[in-house]
Amino acid sequence: MAEALMEVRDLVKEFPIHGGVLGRPVGAVHAVDGVSFDVLRGETLGIVGESGCGKTTTARLLLRLLEPTSGSVAFEGRDIATLSRRELKPLRREMQMIFQDPYSSLNPRKTIGSIIAEPFVVHGVERDASARKRHVQELMDLVGLNPEHYNRYPHEFSGGQRQRIGVARAIALKPKLIVADEPVSALDVSIQAQILNLLRSLQRDLDLTLVLIAHDLSVVRHMCDRVAVMYLGKVVEVGDAAELYARPRHPYTGALLSAVPVADPRLARAARRQILTGEVPSPSSPPPGCRFHTRCPKFVAGHCDVDEPLLTDGDPAHPGHLAACHYPLGDDEGAATARPAA
Repeated sequence: MAEALMEVRDLVKEFPIHGGVLGRPVGAVHAVDGVSFDVLRGETLGIVGESGCGKTTTARLLLRLLEPTSGSVAFEGRDIATLSRRELKPLRREMQMIFQDPYSSLNPRKTIGSIIAEPFVVHGVERDASARKRHVQELMDLVGLNPEHYNRYPHEFSGGQRQRIGVARAIALKPKLIVADEPVSALDVSIQAQILNLLRSLQRDLDLTLVLIAHDLSVVRHMCDRVAVMYLGKVVEVGDAAELYARPRHPYTGALLSAVPVADPRLARAARRQILTGEVPSPSSPPPGCRFHTRCPKFVAGHCDVDEPLLTDGDPAHPGHLAACHYPLGDDEGAATARPAA
């Protein structure tokens, strides 16, 4: 197995809820609650789940754009959660982020040349202006932008081109890790494949490690080596992408995969659709025991609603495929709910 570039252990992020005349804390939103996983060097790790499950909060915690309530995020053995701002700044060069919205993540008052050059300025790299401009134009060419558009403003570009600007900014300092927070969800379908293929080629050419946050399971299947599935602030399943898609162990993962549309009607009929009932519980008052038990078709009273399942390696034949479930899907059940590849 490859070396772990980042190790996340028992990561927690709570947002306080204030109420009353004095605005005192009356509760907390448990956005991320005890998340643990590794990011292996050179891989693409996908983090998937429904809206509100904690994916984006996790992404921001990985780069310490948010301060964790507790837990650790170790990058190459150093816990970035305990570092001061001065100690953290050199590590910022090694970890970059591509944001979801290419419209709001770029400063409309700056030219794209100055936007892409900003990491060089912040970190004191390429102090010579002409050398910096030449480097920025090389980055623009690398991501498929016309270097002659160096002095244009973000509003003069399409959504796909703006996301390419964000990609160029992220790779400017040659980082080891890039966290991409739903980088194509705001783009037209016709443009999404271009951006995803660009990320794959850059990962290969620049030896990047990529964490991809997504809710589109087809995108994750196309891009990722391993997948972590989140539900209500918890990681409920982690495993090799091909194995997880073929034989999901957690009932929630099975339900997600059964909803993936397949173009071929014959293949679609071969899979069993699993419909979840009920609503996602509030993250401010999550249910006891397994958080999925209120919607789970395999719920057992007195066990699932009392004891919280641990993320464990339950199948010796497939080590590294972890699931947090008291009654995981068998091979036949998992294969039946997973959509076959078209």
